[in-house]
Amino acid sequence: MPQMKNNLTARRVIALLLTYVTLCIAGGVVGGMFFIPGVLGLNGMARTVAPSLKTEDIDFDVTSLPQKSTIYASDGKTVIASFYAQNRTVVPLRQVSQPMQQAVVAREDRRFFEHSGVDMQGVLRAFVQTFIKHGDTQGGSSLTQQYVKNVLLIEAKEKNDPIAEYHASEDTIARKVREMLIAVQMEKQYSKAEILQGYLNIAQFGRNNLYGVETAAKRYFNVSAADLNIGQAATIAAITKNPARYDPSVAQNQPEAQKQRNIVLDLMLQQHFISQGDHDKFRAQPIASTLNLQDNSTQVGCQVAGDAGFFCDFATKQILNSKEFGKTAKDRTKLLNEGGLSIYTTMDVHANADAMQAARDTIPPNDPSGFEVSMAAVKPGTGEVLGFGLNRTYDPTDAAKSDPTRTAVNYAVDQKDGGGSGWEVGSTWKPINMIAWMQQGRSITDVVHPKGFYPRHSFACPGYTGTDNGWSPKNSEGGVGGAESVLDGLVHSHNTTQAAMADQIGMCPIVDAAKTVGYHQASIGDKLFTSKNWPGPMIIGTVAASPLTMANVYATIAANGVECTPIALKKVVNKQGKSLKVPSANCHQAIDPAIAQTTAYAMNQGVVRSDGQAKKAQLDNGRKTFAKTGTNEQTRMLTSGFIPNQVATFVSVGNAEYNVSFSGRTINGQSHSYWYGADIATPAWTEFMNKYLADINAPIDNSYGNPDPKFMGGANVSADANSQPSSGNGYSHRRTYQRTETQNEDQPQADPQVEQQDLDAGQTDDGQ
Repeated sequence: MPQMKNNLTARRVIALLLTYVTLCIAGGVVGGMFFIPGVLGLNGMARTVAPSLKTEDIDFDVTSLPQKSTIYASDGKTVIASFYAQNRTVVPLRQVSQPMQQAVVAREDRRFFEHSGVDMQGVLRAFVQTFIKHGDTQGGSSLTQQYVKNVLLIEAKEKNDPIAEYHASEDTIARKVREMLIAVQMEKQYSKAEILQGYLNIAQFGRNNLYGVETAAKRYFNVSAADLNIGQAATIAAITKNPARYDPSVAQNQPEAQKQRNIVLDLMLQQHFISQGDHDKFRAQPIASTLNLQDNSTQVGCQVAGDAGFFCDFATKQILNSKEFGKTAKDRTKLLNEGGLSIYTTMDVHANADAMQAARDTIPPNDPSGFEVSMAAVKPGTGEVLGFGLNRTYDPTDAAKSDPTRTAVNYAVDQKDGGGSGWEVGSTWKPINMIAWMQQGRSITDVVHPKGFYPRHSFACPGYTGTDNGWSPKNSEGGVGGAESVLDGLVHSHNTTQAAMADQIGMCPIVDAAKTVGYHQASIGDKLFTSKNWPGPMIIGTVAASPLTMANVYATIAANGVECTPIALKKVVNKQGKSLKVPSANCHQAIDPAIAQTTAYAMNQGVVRSDGQAKKAQLDNGRKTFAKTGTNEQTRMLTSGFIPNQVATFVSVGNAEYNVSFSGRTINGQSHSYWYGADIATPAWTEFMNKYLADINAPIDNSYGNPDPKFMGGANVSADANSQPSSGNGYSHRRTYQRTETQNEDQPQADPQVEQQDLDAGQTDDGQ
């Protein structure tokens, strides 16, 4: 039985084909007369053809068209960028003005509301004009047929199938028959209003992939489709016949575009859609005077996002790399470019703009040093990435290959997210050591005794066996230094104290603590934390991470120990209005809140104490500041810190591609024999933090950072703002909040010979 149906269908298709061929090869009135019965019978034959419009796996649903996706900032209003294969915003028919609907019908298919998918008179007229009068070739296609043709073209382009694309537009009988069959089926399934809506949304109304009436209305007149007047509607309706030639945004096209607009106005008058007065009024207007061109309506992708380009790239990577948006990379790319998504991101407009400005103020993009500034900001306790700062212009085009001020690489993120292999983090690692110390039940008031030499097996633990090589850490001021408390070791940023801590607790707790607070390597496939031969100097920051990862580590300390995975997406809504699942921040209690608060206290001491290495990081208006500086072998300058409930930020300065020494270099007009994190990374950090906190009117709340007595040797610590720090090594229970303005204490004066010895010995931090 199925075989018989298939044979009947085939015979009916052949009969229709022969009918159409008869029309095309016959001449004169006779041909037209014997064609009429065939056309009259067309609907009847088409009804017996399989009713599904999923012909050849192509969806002809008038409500399912490729639409552009739009990315928004966290305010839900600021547009960052748009993505599309075809620049289209789909709107329902009720949001298209009546003159626009009438203009299209008058221009394309005057009997649209009368026929059943194929306009018999239109086909006959086209035949007479083309084959008998030998005039201009006319198609005679109904508006429904034109919708079908557009769908077939879109499908061919999506599949990158040039053969199918050719067959969808070739001037042959076979294509016409195929379109007729599908058009009649569509008229059975959809109302005239639905088909008109589909056509208005699918048709090409200009160059540069400009599709759909809403996009055209915005492009040419800066109005919505609902507000198009008679003259504007006639202008847009005229474009479809030749989108390249009739596009009025091109000056040389305007004479012909005006001529075509006037033809549409004439047709609208003939169809009694408009009055003689309106016809004459709009016909008299020069087309150039009616335009209000919006150039950005055809811009696409992150390359046009300006200073938000790096964040835009990161956000799109979260879509393209996440299986929530499709099983394959191809599926996810198609969804982004055609799915009509509304993508609401975590980007704070102020944070991103302020970070980009701070990066460029620190080292201008065209500075002869060529050094990069890379900055990432995260909101503690949420995982929300607020913005990035780079002293570069985002540019994914070939132009960036010859212009060092432009790049598509976001050096603030991991390699898989479009970044590089990371930055050695230097002394900004040291709070992790303190966390591990407390997790082993120890107090930060405990005094440790640094050694001059450590065999690698000194740091042995169940996951780390060590090697035969030894390590001789030194501090930036030279030498090993004396006994001091773990707290003072962080305040002074002493390398040797960190080594003494690792000597007591082993490497494994430090590695575990790092993982727990969100640390991981930036490079794809880096297995450092599964190795049994971790280098001892890791504890002073020889490892490489992205600024985003380190900002997130500090955000964990800022959020009472709650660690979150950095996210760029808050909500994604598809074109049907349904919210899609987005990657989760997976916020969870990673470390004891008491440990987080005590670590924050120690960081603040490094800012407020006169002997603290992070004192340059003090923020404006007496705001309690938590920060840590660092330098890595004169190739990286670093600063990280946070304000609880507001922002955690990490700044890296250096050559992102190679290890280029700062020593003796001039950077942004300043020259130093030796550079420290406090010299350039810290000013960048404070500029951003002060500006951003002021822009968002962040309240001053100095209540965070209360050390737990169990990690302070059992003693309660006074919060008296007038108390003073201890002098020398050891720990004083007296706490200070004073800000020191003494400029000659900004960094220790290192002996150049000692400094070079430290570098040769594998030291990575100068104590800053």
